[in-house]
Amino acid sequence: MCTPCCISQLACCCGSAACSCCCNCCPKIKQSTGTRFMYALYFLLVTIICVIMMSPTVEQELRDNIPFYGKLCEKHSFCKTMVGYSAVYKMCFGMACFFLFFALFTIRVNNSTGCRAAIHNGFWLLKFIVLVACCVGGFFLPEEKTFLEVWRYIGAFGGFIFLLIQLMLLVEFAHRWNTNWSSGVKYNRAWYAALAFVTLVLFSVAVGAVVFMAVYYTHPEACLLNKIFLGINGSLCLIISMLAISPCIQKLQPTSGLLQPAVISVYVMYLTFSAFSSKPKEILERDGVNTTVCVFPFNSGTESDKKIVTIVGTVILFGCVLYSCLTSTTRRSSAALRVCRNSEPETERARCCFCFGDDTDDYDEEKTGGGQNVVYDEREGTIYSYSYFHFVFFLGSLYVMMTVTNWFHYDDHKIEKLLEGSWSVFWIKMASCWVCLIFYFWTLIAPMVCPKRFEA
Repeated sequence: MCTPCCISQLACCCGSAACSCCCNCCPKIKQSTGTRFMYALYFLLVTIICVIMMSPTVEQELRDNIPFYGKLCEKHSFCKTMVGYSAVYKMCFGMACFFLFFALFTIRVNNSTGCRAAIHNGFWLLKFIVLVACCVGGFFLPEEKTFLEVWRYIGAFGGFIFLLIQLMLLVEFAHRWNTNWSSGVKYNRAWYAALAFVTLVLFSVAVGAVVFMAVYYTHPEACLLNKIFLGINGSLCLIISMLAISPCIQKLQPTSGLLQPAVISVYVMYLTFSAFSSKPKEILERDGVNTTVCVFPFNSGTESDKKIVTIVGTVILFGCVLYSCLTSTTRRSSAALRVCRNSEPETERARCCFCFGDDTDDYDEEKTGGGQNVVYDEREGTIYSYSYFHFVFFLGSLYVMMTVTNWFHYDDHKIEKLLEGSWSVFWIKMASCWVCLIFYFWTLIAPMVCPKRFEA
């Protein structure tokens, strides 16, 4: 069993075979799913390296635990170029070039039988070497100051576009969740109970978040912006919730319910909390003593508390980026983003896990070897747009670069300060709240504004 498995792994590393696990007991995997997983793994690997580069704690651990590291850095200056925001810019530049090249290389690939599709779906070791070469090559770019200045604004623009895609996907996810579970109500009333329970839990979380922020992030004598924006965002969430179940909306969109605004409200409250956490600390003088106000206890507690907050924030960042990169390229999500139009009638089958459900179900062609079986599901037609898939990862590279380096406040920034104060991050996250609400509001009123476009 070991020999066939090694041969199959060698075939996917240096040939066009699809990747799979060395385990017969693993369920079969589709070629389209395995390919996207491998690219996501590459993306995650480079992102983790970028986080390490922004952490002086990791650098100190390397000095203390790796033999000759300190002496080597004393003799050569390359150690300083391997840390800090400039190193992250160069690493992400290499990763962005890698994905941009494949976005151009795979334009108009319609099935997996051609040579370009074979390169996209296989040759993983060779592509990994190319990715490493691109990232290393970024450190040898001339005119470093000019490059960093130009690349910063390119990264900001690309990161903003990726953020818009991420917010649009959230709205699409909310609608799909409600539509999927609602489709099961007429067959089994348990789906109605599940729908009501999840909606109640989400609204409870949103209301609890408003109360939490009102207690910890407002003050009678300070934090005026927090009071204003918390009131605005809370009111907007209430408005869209009432609008979603209004008779005029229900007439045009029978599947519209409270689950969609519940999902949007929770995410808006999360962004509001993140914005308040990212705002520079306010100092209030009371009884002749300067006191920091409107700060959650974790932010003013021990170092271990701050590390917990940073780790949680980093994990949420990775999760949102990977979800956006992977799901934005499905046929349904692409249609929602107007990348392609799906003219086929939608058939919903209610199920608990529907997020990563494939557009197709049954394929006969399988490859059975010493490991996991692979279903080649794209020989007649691609499941997703290869070019658009890589372009989304290109934008995701820019978004990670800007987020890890604290957007425009990169000087003296460390990954341990990911959630600490910065006005640019505050306004970006606050604007994201309003953009998300605007997107959802438009999906509600669009059938009234453009009735012909939404006729069956």
